[in-house]
Amino acid sequence: MEVMEAILTRHSTRSFTDKPVPKETLEEIASAGTYAASGRNRQPVLIVAVTNPELIAELSRINAEIMGTEGDPFYGAPAVLVVLADKSVPTYLYDGSLVMGNMMLAATDLNLGNCWIHRAKETFEREDGQAILDKLGIKGDYEGIGNLVVGYPASPNVECKPRKDGRVIFAE
Repeated sequence: MEVMEAILTRHSTRSFTDKPVPKETLEEIASAGTYAASGRNRQPVLIVAVTNPELIAELSRINAEIMGTEGDPFYGAPAVLVVLADKSVPTYLYDGSLVMGNMMLAATDLNLGNCWIHRAKETFEREDGQAILDKLGIKGDYEGIGNLVVGYPASPNVECKPRKDGRVIFAE
């Protein structure tokens, strides 16, 4: 797939099959994230590839609590790529967002559905979120940037929604 094709066809997937995503595929997606630009090439971002169903369920539960719902905000995805960024780096939020974007395009290129799920910041500000980081051996002052849910779409071949007009202004 060409880069422009991935950009023009990427859309949010909110329904997944339970088929696991191979580890090699998740490695490829995460690798694309590590190639995102970062301020002064500091590379302050960590990617946690979660395939453990119990941990996905725990992250989903916390996320749902923050959102004030009991549903599954991860839409049954079999994998979650959690992006964390070192808050001591001035560009951490932008750097982490670029990592998310790269991974979303890589997942699309690999014919996988994906969706950026917010509330990672709030998740890892909580005691139970911090306990997850501790259990994974992640030390430092990290902020959650986003959760990228990834999997095989339950409804493949979904069309992208049209883009709004007037969002590009040329100053010639």
